[in-house]
Amino acid sequence: MGKTILNIKGRDFYINDKPVYDEIEGSGSSKGLLMNARFIQGIFDDASGREKFNRFNKSFDPDKNTDELISALPKWYEYGLRAVTVGFQGGMPVFTIDIESIDNNPFSSDGNKLDDAYAKRMDKIIKAADALGMVVIVNILYWAQTLRLNNEDAIISALKCAASFLKEGGYTNVIIDVANEYNIDMWKDIPLVKDPNSMQLLIDIVRKESGGMLVGASGGGGLIDKEVVEASDVVIIHGNGLTRGEYYDFILKVQEMAPNKPILCNEDSPCISRLEIAKLTHTSWGHYDNFTKQEPPCDWNITEGQDMFFARRMAASVGSVLKELPLEEQFYLQGLENNTQWEGKRWIRLAAEHPEMIDYVNFFRNGEFIYRSYDEPFFMYRETTWIQKSWEVKHDDRKWTAEIVLNDGTIIIKSVKV
Repeated sequence: MGKTILNIKGRDFYINDKPVYDEIEGSGSSKGLLMNARFIQGIFDDASGREKFNRFNKSFDPDKNTDELISALPKWYEYGLRAVTVGFQGGMPVFTIDIESIDNNPFSSDGNKLDDAYAKRMDKIIKAADALGMVVIVNILYWAQTLRLNNEDAIISALKCAASFLKEGGYTNVIIDVANEYNIDMWKDIPLVKDPNSMQLLIDIVRKESGGMLVGASGGGGLIDKEVVEASDVVIIHGNGLTRGEYYDFILKVQEMAPNKPILCNEDSPCISRLEIAKLTHTSWGHYDNFTKQEPPCDWNITEGQDMFFARRMAASVGSVLKELPLEEQFYLQGLENNTQWEGKRWIRLAAEHPEMIDYVNFFRNGEFIYRSYDEPFFMYRETTWIQKSWEVKHDDRKWTAEIVLNDGTIIIKSVKV
């Protein structure tokens, strides 16, 4: 039996028979929620050649990657993080390397065997989280790596294999996410996973093979199927691509389907204003820093800018009292650090602790206007809430400036020399 024993009662998560955040005096309506972050690459490796991930001024080693995640957890816990999502098959480095060129599948092609090294890394993370009082949302299938399994029988075998591993570990702090975004188009060639009726059966298989652990399957941003909601112990959703209003409406829709089940968003975007919706609707929310946390080698720390602002907003949302930052320090021009350039590209954005305060952001290079961003998360060359086009680095890049125009007309200037 673990130190951290997770269960659910109605819409709430409990740890050791107490609602999550019960120990925080001011937690109020956030009591029973499970604020989380997507650390999907926690046990990542690449059998096709891990050397291509020697970048961002770091060298990649799978064991070091896992150990650094574990080392970062206590600080995240201090700010209120109570769960991380880690995938057996990882996720997509959305800005850089083609996911289909990566071999990050820990299962044998027939699905009957789990690679020992992957198993040991997952075990280390779950046990480290358990010691802290944290939960691990274990994702089993990711579309690009599931294509490496022979057939539908192999997929079922892989699910049973993963579930049996979790059962044998005796873990008490795990939620299982059967397949990441099972209902998106990428799964079109694997109807066993994509079809909500067969997904019901897969959820049942995993629940049985895991010995009764909490199970669900995450849908794509704003996508939900009643069949999967009914089969799930925890309704796992994603909010990618939605505006704040659309996300709120989506939550209301899911609550109609699941009036007495916990709703857990374990992937959205860097849009931290969603934390207000989470508190209002009594639903859990998951932060997705898709640069520092999904581009191996990852930086699992609470990095300056986006991560820190999320951590502070999360802490406040669950009742912790923090010293307010001076207005100038509530904004950070991101993507210009020495360790964020890759193959002559940068992903420049403006992070803010209170993005709701911003009307728009103007980006300037060497004093020349480049782009205006109107919407959180204030990416330069924004495509959606979770991805942006890159800036092709020029030889004479010298100074970048973000002119931040607040809703009350106040203008804040943040500049970085490169």
